[in-house]
Amino acid sequence: MKLKVTKKLKSGKISIFYHLIIIILAFLMQVSIFPLIPFFSATPNLLLIVTFSFGFIHGSVPGMFYGLFAGLLMDLFYSGSFGFYSFIFVFVGYMNGLFSHFYYEEYITLPVFMCVFNELLYHIYIYVFRFLIRGKFNIVYYFLHIIFPSIIFSLMLTLLVYRFLFSASRKMESL
Repeated sequence: MKLKVTKKLKSGKISIFYHLIIIILAFLMQVSIFPLIPFFSATPNLLLIVTFSFGFIHGSVPGMFYGLFAGLLMDLFYSGSFGFYSFIFVFVGYMNGLFSHFYYEEYITLPVFMCVFNELLYHIYIYVFRFLIRGKFNIVYYFLHIIFPSIIFSLMLTLLVYRFLFSASRKMESL
């Protein structure tokens, strides 16, 4: 009996460590590597992809914790009011966790749809609270130059990242 408890605790610590590494690597790639690629006019939001994928695979509460940590990283390293990014990432993690009941291994269309929806939600949130409040009403420019390229790049990246997170989650559960 004691051996099973110890094994579960060790695999739980490994799992938490694994998830922290995933979020930190996603953040580092998002802020340091993607902006340096010259043909990207907008960068994919890797933290958003990881947050909604994790929420979709594991449920609302784990998705919220994943979103909280991702949002705190964004809040710490970007200017603005503290909690601005945390709110949207927690919301995304929670909302996508509600769809975990519709989760199937080979079902890729729902994660793709969720990627587009989450990117739109995220960028509309940014637009309203960063630009619209300051009187910048040019939503067409923002959509064509920021939102649309970001959605396209995030959609391409989602196809890779989602499969990686899915297979890694299955391997972590089997430990």
